[in-house]
Amino acid sequence: MGYILSFDQSTQGTKAMILDAEGRIICRRDLPHRQIVNSDGWVSHDPEEIYSNVLGVAKKVIEDSGIDAAEIAAIGISNQRETSVAWNRETGKPACHAIVWQCARAKELCERVVESGVSEEILDKTGMPVSSYFPASKMAWILENEPLAAEWAREGMLCFGTIDSWLVFNMTGGAEHRTDYSNASRTQLFNIHTLSWDEDICRAFGIDIRCLPKVTDSDGFYGETDLGGILPKKVQICGVLGDSHGALFGQGCIERGMTKATYGTGSSIMMNIGETAVKSKNGLVTSLAWKWNGKVNYVMEGNINYTGAAISWLQKDVKLIESAGETEALCREANADDTTYLVPAFSGLGAPYWNSNAKAAFIGMSRTTGRAELVKATVECIAYQIADVVRAMEADSEIKVPVLRVDGGPTKNGYLMQFQSDILGSSVQVPDAEELSGLGAGYMAGIHCGLYNESVLSRLNSVRYNAQMFADRKDSLIAGWLDAVKSVIR
Repeated sequence: MGYILSFDQSTQGTKAMILDAEGRIICRRDLPHRQIVNSDGWVSHDPEEIYSNVLGVAKKVIEDSGIDAAEIAAIGISNQRETSVAWNRETGKPACHAIVWQCARAKELCERVVESGVSEEILDKTGMPVSSYFPASKMAWILENEPLAAEWAREGMLCFGTIDSWLVFNMTGGAEHRTDYSNASRTQLFNIHTLSWDEDICRAFGIDIRCLPKVTDSDGFYGETDLGGILPKKVQICGVLGDSHGALFGQGCIERGMTKATYGTGSSIMMNIGETAVKSKNGLVTSLAWKWNGKVNYVMEGNINYTGAAISWLQKDVKLIESAGETEALCREANADDTTYLVPAFSGLGAPYWNSNAKAAFIGMSRTTGRAELVKATVECIAYQIADVVRAMEADSEIKVPVLRVDGGPTKNGYLMQFQSDILGSSVQVPDAEELSGLGAGYMAGIHCGLYNESVLSRLNSVRYNAQMFADRKDSLIAGWLDAVKSVIR
């Protein structure tokens, strides 16, 4: 007997789940945190609120599951990636709110770095084009604009990290400042070939390498915690992954060519490309999947800013729907021949376009376009964006994707899943579990501590959608989408 406590600290909130000895989720509890958005559109989170919520959901999930907390064998963590935190290594106090991955406030700083002539070197070393999406520029922005951070840096007291580092630091009472290979590879400060922080890149962004966490195997030892007394004894933290990497692992994509898409606030489409890095020629990035069992695997990835967030926009801002659950019925009610597209470039376009100046727009409306058609266009834009990335991925890797494994809340929408399969011309596989990020981190922790073996990675049942659309209609729809994208790029 034994249990794993796994956390998924995501953009909208924090989830805690208890996994049993068979790797099944027996209880899950969630807490949301504030989305702090100012008049300039800057997006922030309160890191202290996030950690308080981690403790809150841990206490709640243990109580509600009815398990004996003494039987928890290990802890896993998956986290929203790229969101960047700065804090004092002695007091643990943040210098400011965390800058969320969606936030483009460091765009001008990135332009300065590009003008300095090092962008090609950064791309070669990190697998990523210079972008305000990644933590390097967010951390540099904090140093330039938050006096406390600059002061602590001068005193040697500053810690920089992504959310996993912040959680590990707090869980261990400040004893450990660590991150895993997947999160490190997403900072734009980590050389994915030498597998180390790169001093030249850190210098280009003005970041002292000593502020950065120790990079640890994804299934390594991150210290011990009793979660502030919630647990009767300290247990090891031994599975840490960025959320998209956790989903890749949870989907069992441990072989070259296996591909998944996570439908969250934004989306990550990720292909395991094996033990050798491949440089993208089509607007994608190359990162590390993980370091597991002593070996690294690389991934090719495309990130999209607005997928589930586009549905939230319909609900909270435009108020066309009261809940995401309404969208499937409205899509089926809509005129199938309506030519409306939504290009959701609310904060520019991510992969494979990487255009931060693009503006969101509905394109191709007619007089008969109504509520249902606008909802349909919003749902379909998710599938178009993901298909763009998959096609770029196939071109770069020279690997066809016959099956796309998917996860996340929007995968409940049967219309979207069928449309995704049709636009891809490939099968779409939806597992019977939603929380793949937290499951992946939990599986990794459970394998590390001996509770599971690798067979746990193939235990999920799935529903499969197969492409049904005629090729000429698919090609016409895709052509219309590409024209719509071109019309918003500046």
